[in-house]
Amino acid sequence: MVASIASVIFLFGYFFITIESRIGISKSAFALATGGILWTLVALIDSHIVTHEFPHVAYDIFNIVVFLLAAMSLVEILVHYRLFDVVRDKILARSLSNKAQFVVIGTVAFFLSAIIDNLTTTIVMIQIARKFFSGNNLLVATVGIVIMANAGGAFSPIGDITTIMLWLAGKFEATQIVLFGFLPSLTLMGIATALMLPQIRNHSIEDSPAKSEKTVLSRSEKIVITVVLGSFLLPLLAKTIHLPPVLGLLLGLGISWVLIDGLKMVSKRQTHLSASIEHLLQKTDIGSIKFFIGILLAVSALNALGVLATVSGILYGETPSTTSVIIGNIVMGIASALVDNIPLTAIAIDMLDLSSPVLWVLLALAVGTGGSLLAIGSAAGVVAVGMVKELTFEKYFKIAAVPALASFAACMLVWYAQYVLFF
Repeated sequence: MVASIASVIFLFGYFFITIESRIGISKSAFALATGGILWTLVALIDSHIVTHEFPHVAYDIFNIVVFLLAAMSLVEILVHYRLFDVVRDKILARSLSNKAQFVVIGTVAFFLSAIIDNLTTTIVMIQIARKFFSGNNLLVATVGIVIMANAGGAFSPIGDITTIMLWLAGKFEATQIVLFGFLPSLTLMGIATALMLPQIRNHSIEDSPAKSEKTVLSRSEKIVITVVLGSFLLPLLAKTIHLPPVLGLLLGLGISWVLIDGLKMVSKRQTHLSASIEHLLQKTDIGSIKFFIGILLAVSALNALGVLATVSGILYGETPSTTSVIIGNIVMGIASALVDNIPLTAIAIDMLDLSSPVLWVLLALAVGTGGSLLAIGSAAGVVAVGMVKELTFEKYFKIAAVPALASFAACMLVWYAQYVLFF
């Protein structure tokens, strides 16, 4: 009875989250309210569960949220110090055809997403794509960026919120997600690019892109960019000495902050170095962090009430075999086109007891790339539709349907081939 009530509350809250744009109330508000109500229900049923379970839940949420805040802050610094303007200038200087530009931009999005994250990569690369494309070509390029960014983030421990969640939960090592996830992700990128390329018109009204003033970085700015990029490696190094990865990223943010303030003190002229780091940190997307906290609270409450154990039995079977886990993970990936991948991943973490890291890699690949099937299936897709007003959800589906589905299937097949050959 209690589990049924909790499930109804969760579904009710999730329904309002999905219609955020229609009712004008933030999804973060509904997520936090749902999480709070469900834990209140847990406390009313058995306060001892709260005493034993909630400290662990709070610790896990703290780790992930602080990690995301530090990562977002470092990315804001890179944006301010014009790293991505330099990337744009390098592509512009090559004077490539539209098709070649599409391939280059997609490839850059793929690898950049593995270093920063797929959402930020999508925002940055769409801004760059506007310099090269317009009309239908811009729509195709935007959809391509979403697919490539999601694919690139899926093979990196810090490239997507789902891989961050799984990595920080100890489901796989950083080397394992790269080793077992790179080839399937690369296959997805290659097939999606090949299928989308015919939609790009080389000879159209889009002549050469407008020329813009070349970005020239000072030596100090180059130093800042190098240190910030190096900061993204510190979580991996922290993990090797058994420290939480979040400490590595906070260390990188601290070093970058000290460096920037130090350079600002010795700089004799007004440049980007004059910026206030506090102001840059305020630009981070706090709303998405609140949504994330609410979802994790809600899912952890469902787990404490035994709801997830029931769901796991339905999806994976009472005693999951390897085959049922593989099929279940792929189904979760397809479901992520309709359901936000954060709750899906949180549910999987709490309800699955798997010892094989490669099966967790499959989940990361499936949930991370399955969202590309529909615009609403990933944060990158939703942001893309918001940034390019001509790109509706219907147009996204028309452009992405075949490339996204075919490349997703190929990604799953390549992962399975690796599994058969090496395990």
